[in-house]
Amino acid sequence: MWITGAELFVKALKEENVDTLFAYPGGQAIDLFDALYGQKDINVILPRHEQALVHEADGYARATGKVGVCLVTSGPGATNLVTGVATANYDSVPLVCFTGQVPTYLIGNDAFQEVDTIGIMRSICKYAVTVRKREDLARIIHNAFYIAKSGKPGVVVVDIPKDIQLALGSDDYPKDIHIRGYNPNTSVHIGQVNKAMEILSKSKKPVFLIGGGVNIAHANEEMTKLAEITGIPVITTIMGKGAIPTTHELYIGNIGIHGSYAANTAISNCDVLFSIGTRFNDRITGKIEEFAKNATIIHVDIDPAAISKNISVDIPIVADAKIAIEAIIKKAKKLNIEDWQKEIKSWKENYPIKMSYESNILTPEYIIKTINKMYKNAIITTDVGQNQLWTTQFIDIDNNKRLLTSGGLGTMGYGLPAAIGAKIACPNKDVISISGDGGIQMNIQELATAICQELPIVVCILNNGYLGNVRQWQEMFYNKRYSSTCLKYRKSCDKNCKNKDKCCPEYTPNFIKLAESYGCQAIRVYEKSEVEKAFKIAKKNKKSPTIIEFIIDDSLNVLPMVPPGNPLEDMILDKEEN
Repeated sequence: MWITGAELFVKALKEENVDTLFAYPGGQAIDLFDALYGQKDINVILPRHEQALVHEADGYARATGKVGVCLVTSGPGATNLVTGVATANYDSVPLVCFTGQVPTYLIGNDAFQEVDTIGIMRSICKYAVTVRKREDLARIIHNAFYIAKSGKPGVVVVDIPKDIQLALGSDDYPKDIHIRGYNPNTSVHIGQVNKAMEILSKSKKPVFLIGGGVNIAHANEEMTKLAEITGIPVITTIMGKGAIPTTHELYIGNIGIHGSYAANTAISNCDVLFSIGTRFNDRITGKIEEFAKNATIIHVDIDPAAISKNISVDIPIVADAKIAIEAIIKKAKKLNIEDWQKEIKSWKENYPIKMSYESNILTPEYIIKTINKMYKNAIITTDVGQNQLWTTQFIDIDNNKRLLTSGGLGTMGYGLPAAIGAKIACPNKDVISISGDGGIQMNIQELATAICQELPIVVCILNNGYLGNVRQWQEMFYNKRYSSTCLKYRKSCDKNCKNKDKCCPEYTPNFIKLAESYGCQAIRVYEKSEVEKAFKIAKKNKKSPTIIEFIIDDSLNVLPMVPPGNPLEDMILDKEEN
C-alpha cells in the first residue's frame, strides 16, 4: 500500500510506541500536523515556545526512561530547538527531534525559513540527518529511535523536507536494525572487573563516586546493594544524586565546587576511587592535579571517549552502568574499613551543609526541607543557578522521588517546562519545579501550556531580586561590582550601585498578578511560618498550577564553595570566610 511521507511519519511514531508528541506547527511541517489530525493514540502537546517544547520532551524522557519526541517547523522552529537539544544531549537524554525543511529542490537557495539544520545541530547531538529520498524515510526514523536510546543515550535530529512529506511510497516499516559502523557495547570486560576488585579488596580508604550514568541506566537498586555489600561510602555528582537514597547511612553527599565538606575531603584522601557513570568535568574535580592524587582510579563508563579524557584513570571499564554493577556485585565482599567509615562520618557530622543565618530568616534550606517532609512520591525539577545548587544540597531523593536538572549545559529556563513534561509522563506523581526569579522568566510563557493541559504542578520561585549565582561570584571575587545582575535595576538607577540597602524600585514583573493572569493559583510567602501552609494549599489544587513566590534575602549564598582553580579540600565553609 502506498501512503504519503507524512502518513508514514505517523505510522512510524505508532510503531515506536510513541504516545506523547511535543509539537509546534509551521509552514514546512504543516503536512505532518495534518496527518496527525484526529489521531487518538498520540497525545499532541502544544507548548508556547520551541525551546520549552524540547525541554518538555526532555522532562518526559527523564521521568519515564522512554524516548522523548518533538516536532517543529523549519528555520526559526529548528533554531529554537538548539538550546534544548544541547541540554538533553549533554545529560544523555534520549530524544528524537523532527524538523520540517523546505523542499529538497530549494535546499541551498536561501529559501524562506530555510536553515542548514543538520550543520547547526551536528556538534550538539548524537546524530543528525536530512531525509533526501522518500524510500529512506522509514529506515531513517527507525534508526533514529534506536540510536537515541542505545549505547550512551542522546539526541537524534531528523530533518524532513516538505516534498518528502508529500511524496507517495511504501507503507512498510522495518523491524530490524542494520547500521554500519554503529555497534554500541552491551557487555562488560570481566578481566577488567577482576582487576578492579583485586585493587578494591586491598583498599583501606575506598569511595564510590557515582554520576548520572547510574540514574540513566536505572541501576539505583543495584548500586544500593553494591554499597551495602562492600560498606563503601557513596559520593555523587549533582546528576548522580539519588543513585542510592540520600538518607542512606553510606551516602556522604555531593562532590564538587559546591559539594559537602565530607564528600570533597573523602575524595581528596581516598586510596581507591571507584567511579561509575561520570565524565569528571571541571565542576567536580577542582584543580585537576590535586584531584584524588593519592588514589588508584577505576572508571566505569559506557562512552570510551569519556575515559581518561579529563582525569587519567588506572583501570578503565567500558560498559553500561547497570551491566557493570551487576558484574561487580557477583565478586563483591565486605571490606574491613570501619576506621575510614568513622572518619568520614565525623566529617559529615562536624561540617554539615547548613545555612547559618538567624533563625527567623526564610531560607532555601527551610523551604526544601519542607518539601522533603510534605512530598514523598514526587519529581523535583530545577532551573540553574543558586536554586539548583540549594536544591541539590538539601533535597532528599529515594526510589519514590526523582530529581531532574540540567547538569551538563546548565540551562536557565529548564525547570518549568521539564516539570510539565514530567507531569504529563507521570500524572500520579507530585511534580515540583524550583526556579530563581531570573530563570523562571526565560520560559514563563509555559504556564499557559500547564493551564491548557490542566496540570497541577507546583512552581516555586526563590525570589532574591538578583541573578543570584553570578551575584555571589561578584560579591566574593569581584569586589561587589554587581554588573548586570540586579533584576530590579532601571535606567534611572545608579549604574555603579554597590549598596543593596538603597531604596530600590518595585520588582518587575509582579509574579502573583502574572500567574493569576494565566489562570494559576498564586501565593507569596515572606515568613517561615507561611511555608507549610502554602504547600498545603497547593496540594488541594488538582486542576491547575500553583505558583509559590518565596521572598528570600538577596545576601544568601551557596556554601560550601571551592574557589576557582583550587583543590577540592580548599573550601569556603561559611559567609564569614569571604
